[in-house]
Amino acid sequence: MVMDDFMLQKLSSIKRTFDALTERISDPDILNDRVQALSLTRERSAIESTVEAFETWKSLMEERKSLLELEQEDGIDSELKEMSREEGKEIDHKMQILEDEITLMLLPKDPNDDRNVMLEIRAGTGGDEASIWAGDLVSLYKRYADTQNWVVSSVSESEGEFGGYKTCVVKITGEYVYSKLKYESGVHRVQRVPATETSGRVHTSTATVAVMPEVDEVEVHINPEDIEMKTARASGAGGQNVNKVESAIDLMHKPTGIRIFCQQMRTQKGNKDIALQLLRAKLYELEVEKQSNEIYGLRKSQVGTGARSEKIRTYNWKDSRCTDHRLNQNFPLQGIISGDLN
Repeated sequence: MVMDDFMLQKLSSIKRTFDALTERISDPDILNDRVQALSLTRERSAIESTVEAFETWKSLMEERKSLLELEQEDGIDSELKEMSREEGKEIDHKMQILEDEITLMLLPKDPNDDRNVMLEIRAGTGGDEASIWAGDLVSLYKRYADTQNWVVSSVSESEGEFGGYKTCVVKITGEYVYSKLKYESGVHRVQRVPATETSGRVHTSTATVAVMPEVDEVEVHINPEDIEMKTARASGAGGQNVNKVESAIDLMHKPTGIRIFCQQMRTQKGNKDIALQLLRAKLYELEVEKQSNEIYGLRKSQVGTGARSEKIRTYNWKDSRCTDHRLNQNFPLQGIISGDLN
C-alpha cells in the first residue's frame, strides 16, 4: 500500500505544525508564560510520534526509489538485481507496518490520553469482603503498572477492618497512563468464598474504580476561600513524626463537599500539595462530566452507586473466569488478577 495524496498532505501539514511549535517553544516570551508554554509543549508532544513515523517512512521511500532505479539500470548483474529485489521486499514490509501505525495515529484522540492519573478504589457492597476485594484490585493495578514501567505512589488510604481498603487513592505516572486505564472505571464484581466466611458459602461483593486524569494547577482554579483546611497528627507506621507532629492534612472543598485526608508524606507541606493535586483532579472530573451532560444529556456517573447490578466486570473464582460485560467476553481469571490487562 502507498499513501494517498490526502494522507501525505495531512502528514506534511502536521510536520509543518510540529516545526512551528518547536520554534515557538524556544521563544523567550513563551518560556516566561507558564500557561502558554505548557499548552504548546503538550500540543507538540501529541504529534511528535506521528512526525517521527512520517520521517522514517519518507527515508524508507527514498531507499525504495534508489533500489528501483538500480534494478532498471542496463547491464546490472543478475545476482545484484536479486539482492536488490529482496531488500526491496523488506522495505515494503516495513513501510506497510509504518503506514498502518500512522493511520491509527491520525485517528481522533482523547486529549487526556497522555496524562498521569489518580486511581481511586472504594469498597462497594459486601461488607468486609468488599474491602478485601478493593485491596485485591489495588494489587492488580500495581502489577499492571509494573508491566508498563509506570510509577505508583500512595495518596490516601483507609484500611478495612479485616484487610484491604475501604478507600485507596494512588497516583500513577508514566507514558499514556490515562489512555490505558480509562476504561477500568466502573463497578468490579467478585464472586468467591471470602476469607471471612466460615461455612464455605460463595459471596458476591463489589468495589468501584474511578480513573481521573491528573490536572495541572493552571487548568483548574481553586479559590482559597472555598477551602477549609485543618492539620492533624498522622496515624500508623511512619517513624518518629507519627502521632507527634501535625503533618496530616484534612481538606474540605466547601462548594462541592469533597473531603480529602492525606497523611502519606512526612511533612505538612507535602501532604497539602498532594491533597490539592487530588482535589484538582476531582474538580476537573466534575467539570468534564458537567460539560458532557450538557452536550449528550444526563448519563450515569463513572462508577454508579456500587450496586452489584452496575458491574463492568465479574471475577468468578469458582470457574476461574473473568467476564467483561461491555465486551460480552470471558478471559482467564488468573491472567487478569496477575495484572495482564492488555
